[in-house]
Amino acid sequence: MKTNTLKIAIIDNDDALAPIYPTYFEANESYELLGTYRSVQQLLSDFGQQNPDIILCEAQLSGISGIDGLEYFYKKNENLQVLMMSQKNDIKLIKEAFKKGACGFLIKPLTKERVLRALDALGQHGVALELDVAKKIISSFQTKSFDSFSRKENEIIELLTQGFTYKMIADKLCVTPSAVNFHIQNIYVKLNVNSKSEALQKLKEMELRQLNAA
Repeated sequence: MKTNTLKIAIIDNDDALAPIYPTYFEANESYELLGTYRSVQQLLSDFGQQNPDIILCEAQLSGISGIDGLEYFYKKNENLQVLMMSQKNDIKLIKEAFKKGACGFLIKPLTKERVLRALDALGQHGVALELDVAKKIISSFQTKSFDSFSRKENEIIELLTQGFTYKMIADKLCVTPSAVNFHIQNIYVKLNVNSKSEALQKLKEMELRQLNAA
């Protein structure tokens, strides 16, 4: 192994993938696969001997999840890079992974080319973010969505905050102005406000709280 070869540890409890991962690194001088582990605990118990540079870890594991494992990994080596992966393309899961220190996120099923490209990206940029994941993150910040409102109410809120009039909203959503007015009255009730200006101010405050919590 060359001195500049990066050491990789993989954590995945999918037994079908265990024999496949080594083939990703055959005849590769940039990376050496130290081993494939079934749990966070298994790698932690072997961490001192292996001392990986990069961990590729399944986000949803039994016992200590991959995301919760981030804290334990960084206590072992604060310069470590951890790339999460999951079959579940869920924005909450993705945000939680990055919030706890992940350097990238891959959606399964994986290929050799995608894994190596992500590892190269980590080396060049310190983060690996595939297009589908990036789009999901951007969309989550661009589209306003509040749990206390229905899907239709959230659609109207989105247009309302963009400066649409009631008639423009009706035209955009292909409904009558009276239907828009009905939904807006429900929105006012839920917000406990009496005017459009009050509603917009309160929605802005709610959006800021969501962004701070993200």
